[in-house]
Formats: sequence, structure tokens, C-alpha cells
Amino acid sequence: MGAGGPRRGEGPPDGGWGWVVLGACFVVTGFAYGFPKAVSVFFRALMRDFGAGYSDTAWVSSIMLAMLYGTGPVSSILVTRFGCRPVMLAGGLLASAGMILASFATRLLELYLTAGVLTGLGLALNFQPSLIMLGLYFERRRPLANGLAAAGSPVFLSALSPLGQQLLERFGWRGGFLLLGGLLLHCCACGAVMRPPPGPSLRPRRDSAGDRSGDAPGEAEADGAGPQLSEATPRTRPRRRLLDLAVCTDRAFAVYAVTKFLMALGLFVPAILLVNYAKDAGVPDTDAAFLLSIVGFVDIVARPACGALAGLTRLRPHVPYLFSLALLANGLTDLSSARARSYGALVAFCIAFGLSYGMVGALQFEVLMAAVGASRFPSALGLVLLLEAVAVLIGPPSAGRLVDALKNYEIIFYLAGSEVALAGVFMAVATNCCLRCAKAAPAGPGTEDRASDTEDAEAEGDSEPLPVAEEPGNLEALEVLSARGKPTEPEPEARPRLAAKSV
Repeated sequence: MGAGGPRRGEGPPDGGWGWVVLGACFVVTGFAYGFPKAVSVFFRALMRDFGAGYSDTAWVSSIMLAMLYGTGPVSSILVTRFGCRPVMLAGGLLASAGMILASFATRLLELYLTAGVLTGLGLALNFQPSLIMLGLYFERRRPLANGLAAAGSPVFLSALSPLGQQLLERFGWRGGFLLLGGLLLHCCACGAVMRPPPGPSLRPRRDSAGDRSGDAPGEAEADGAGPQLSEATPRTRPRRRLLDLAVCTDRAFAVYAVTKFLMALGLFVPAILLVNYAKDAGVPDTDAAFLLSIVGFVDIVARPACGALAGLTRLRPHVPYLFSLALLANGLTDLSSARARSYGALVAFCIAFGLSYGMVGALQFEVLMAAVGASRFPSALGLVLLLEAVAVLIGPPSAGRLVDALKNYEIIFYLAGSEVALAGVFMAVATNCCLRCAKAAPAGPGTEDRASDTEDAEAEGDSEPLPVAEEPGNLEALEVLSARGKPTEPEPEARPRLAAKSV
């Protein structure tokens, strides 16, 4: 998975039960990204029953998305404390309960608290643990697994919107919310299959006090299995960090976080404004709505294809640059299509946008996994999602206000394209600079991660720091950004001490 601690004895399975976990991650990703958008088909009925405006009603989806992104650190802490499976089970129940309670709402405020807060929190508690568990099951095929899981977003968006329309016509919005709440219980089924990967170090042991320590993220006691525990006494056993803020000092993570913030400012703006932009250009309503379907169809194909491409031996060390290329292509697509007025030009824009958008979606979490490693991925993902929530709350609303003020979509496309293109250029340049710094810096005991490993070893009773050795043929490009060394395989008598740090 990356640097950051000794590996399990057998490594990730890269198959077997991992394909079941991948299927569950596909479903969870589809619900997380597709559900907030699919709820918008009920807005007209809600506006009529509650006598509210569109902006007030749209806050239901906005709150749901804010909870999905903004509660990332909370999800990281819960996963570290309890494990992936119980967090996902609880999240599925919360998401379902939110929609069921929303079907009895009599005020918009009640919808905000139920469909917005409860359902959004439940989706967040499913989305992040599923990605963590996917990383534990796949390493060699991880880019392909991430691409296939990311394809759940366009597939479910294409399915949930017409399903919601049918439910609205047959049962009304209250009956539709009730049935969608039942549909969200599938998240509990997805959580139930998230058992930790098998391995010689995954059988939990208890000390004399019956306590556990050193569990890797997603493998806490509630999962029913976890990594082998250290034999250190309670006095020498190190405390487990629920949220590792030290990841912010990692250069690879800092580069990725800045890139993600710039990307989120403009990536979603064209898709949000596309239909209205086409209508303003004189395209009929039916044809304008079909443009989003084109984006979705291309996106469905692009995500798994890009994941398979990124998994090739020659390309995988350069995945950060492939991610930069996808961002640059997306930004240039926005810039070149700012003056597109004909329907043919808009169709060409949708094909190019869907292709680059799918590449970004397939690679974004693969780059983060490679940058920070499995042990720190839960904390890193939570912090990145929180940062992305801030950007999402700034970018699309600001674009909407500019459209209202200027009555001109062209400037919006220029701004959005410039932000995404800047993110791609920054990612490529910063990655290259960090690689040069990593090569120039002497690899020795003074590096940050080795010092951290030394402290952990001393806390567990080791007087010597962990040995560091170069691993030839490493396929993770961003590990070089952090200038980490990989620990050598520990001697058999040292395995019980180091197993607690395995992922």
C-alpha cells in the first residue's frame, strides 16, 4: 500500500473476497455521490407542499453534500476507534433512518435535519470506510479497483434519478422518501461484507488486562478480527492516534491537498451549469437535458478504463502525472468550450468533459493512497474531504452568483477551467520538485518517518530503530515524495512486536 510501517506477512490478497468488497464499494460510492443529486427530482413537489422557493429547498441536497465531505475527520476517528464494519453498519442505519423520518416531515427545517444531516452523515460513514477497506484488499490491482469502484457514481446517478421520478409519480414525495430509505439499507449489507483481509498477523490477541492496542485503521475489535497485538505491557504500549494530524507535514500530502482544493473550486461548476447554458444558447429543453446523459455515459466507461490504464507496469509509477494530465485536460476542455453555442459543439464538449472527469474520478483516491500509505490513509482522507467541503461551498455558489450578476456563462467557464488547469499544472510541477528534493536529500536516520518509527519501536521496548532498506521496483511514485524508506522484513522473533503496526 505504501510506506509507513511493516507490511502484513502475505500482503493484500488482490482478489478473492476482495472482489466482494469491491462490489460493496461500488454500491456505496454510487449512493454517496448519486443520492444527493437524485433527491433533486422531488424539489418541485416539496416547493409546492411547503410553499418554499427553489433555493430554500435545494439546501436539502447542499446539507447532504456538506455532511458527506465535512465529516471526514469524524469518520476517520470512528474508523480508527471501532473499525470499518461497525462504522458502515451504523452509517447505513443512519442514512436509512434519515430518509424514513423525512417522509413524516411537516417543515423544511425537519427535512434539513433528517434528509440533510442524518442521511448525509450516514452516507459519509459508509463512503470513507469502504475506500479504506478497498485499499487493504488490493495493491497490485489497486488502480483498477479504484476505477471500478468510482464507476458507481455515474451508474447510480443514471439509475436513481429516473427511479426517484417514478416513485414521485406513483407514491408522492413522502412515499418516495420512505422507499428510498429502505433502499439505503443496502449500505448495511455492504458494511456486513467488510471483513478484514486474511493473514497470519490478523488474529487478535489480548494482554493480561484484556485490552487491545495497535490496531490498524479499519481492523478494530468490533470487526471481529484485527492485527496481532504487541506483547508490550500497558506501561510501554504506545497510544493509538485517532486522527493523525502529523500527515499534514508530509510533502506528498501537502501537494495533494492544495491540488484537491484548487480542483474542487472549478471541477463541478460546468456540470452544474451545463443544462441552463445550453438552454440559454437556444437548445431545446429535451436536448439540453440529454447533454448530462452524454457526460454520464462517457464517465461510466472512462473510470474503469483509466483505472486499468493506471495499473500498467510502465504507467503506475507515473500516476501523479497522469492525474495532472487529467486535470489539465479537464481545464482546457472548459476553456475551449466557453464560446460553444451550437448543439454539435456542446456534444463534443460533453464527450471531452466526461472523459477527463472520469479520469479524475478514477485516479484521485489512488494518488492519495500512494502518497501517504495505508496506515495514514484514513486520517489523510478525512482531512482532504474536509478541505474539499470548503472548496465545494465556495466554488459552485460563487459561480451561481456571478451568473445572476453578469448574465454571462462564458466568464464562468473561463474561471472554472483556469482553476482546474492550475491544479493540474501545480500537481505536476510540485511533484517534480519534490522528487528532485527527495533525490538530493541523503537517506539516513534523520528522516522524519524513520524517526517516528524509532520512537514507536522504543515505546514498544525496542532499543534499536527499525532498519531501512531500499525496495527495488517500487511502483508507488508518490512514496518517493516523502523520502521514506521501507522497513525490511523483520526477523521471526520480532514479528509479534511489529505486527501491531502492520496494515
